[in-house]
Amino acid sequence: MNIDYSVLKNDEKAIFGLRSIYRRYGYSQYKMSKFEEYDLYVRNKDFLVSDNIITFTDTNGKLLALKPDVTLSIIKNGKDIPGVIEKVYYNENVYRVSKGSHQFKEIMQVGLECIGDIDSYCVYEVLTLAAESLASISDSCVIDISHLGILSDILASLGVSHEAEKKIVKCIGEKSLHDISAICKSEGANEDSVKKLLEVVGTYGSISECLPKLSAILGENENMKELSDIATALSKTQFADKFRIDFSVIGDMSYYNGIVFKGFVDGIPNGILSGGRYDRLMSKMGRKSGAIGFAVYLDMLERLSDDMSEYDVDALVLYDDTTDMNALCDALKLFSANGQSVLAQKAIPENIKYRQLLKIKERGVEILENNA
Repeated sequence: MNIDYSVLKNDEKAIFGLRSIYRRYGYSQYKMSKFEEYDLYVRNKDFLVSDNIITFTDTNGKLLALKPDVTLSIIKNGKDIPGVIEKVYYNENVYRVSKGSHQFKEIMQVGLECIGDIDSYCVYEVLTLAAESLASISDSCVIDISHLGILSDILASLGVSHEAEKKIVKCIGEKSLHDISAICKSEGANEDSVKKLLEVVGTYGSISECLPKLSAILGENENMKELSDIATALSKTQFADKFRIDFSVIGDMSYYNGIVFKGFVDGIPNGILSGGRYDRLMSKMGRKSGAIGFAVYLDMLERLSDDMSEYDVDALVLYDDTTDMNALCDALKLFSANGQSVLAQKAIPENIKYRQLLKIKERGVEILENNA
């Protein structure tokens, strides 16, 4: 079956492209039910994009939920097999409040998970696939990378209370260096550690710009070496210019560890891709394996404008009760044969965008308006 990609919406086009990318790298498709026990999600609400969950009671009295997430189900239903890395992708409908409409929607979510004995190559591969995923949607894209191990070490050295640390983490996500300084001062935090934290959080830019700065700030340590090795490998790919280092990408530090990242495309103010290493979530759910993955939030693509969405239809053809049916049909066939979209109406619909406005006359077709 041949598919006319020109008639697809942005999210529909993205699905086809993303599935093709993941299959090329040997990821197999994961399929699941629409429902999961509500308890799975309520125990891991902080991991979810939204804590709004649609629930209902099954015939046996169990409280079920329309799935708002796929990763939790993959973890729950998988097995730890020594020496085996499970690589899966999914395109599943999830049910959550859309960031675009702020209403409950059935949203197609696409993503992948790499689970097992995770090494540096696995992290590199997933980040490369994240970059290729974004580039397939828009060439104007960027992926911000952070490392929670680096931040965790610095936070632990501050010597502040748990509540203060939570506030500092929130400020890191907001890039509020002034507030970080104020909280640390009120807590009597270690001055050298505060200085190091502010310098790290204030470091943003390309891999080539940031790695030397971070090495000078942090010196030799395991987490810095991991970030440096992976970032250096990424800088040698075709997507090198898509990556930025940005420590304001934090996620929930009780679930994530190591490398975390977020992807953006021009035209959408919020991230449309989010992922990272989540060994801590695996451990909380009784799994021994490591894991890294990401999801692409296709509902955000509703806000992406491109040339294909500049017009709703190429030609809007007006007719009335006196119009010759054969003349109307011939005009519509002509546009369709030329690969153009055409809509026949008796009146101009509200809020429609068209390239040409035409009307069927006795002697042919009259062009009333031309926006091409």
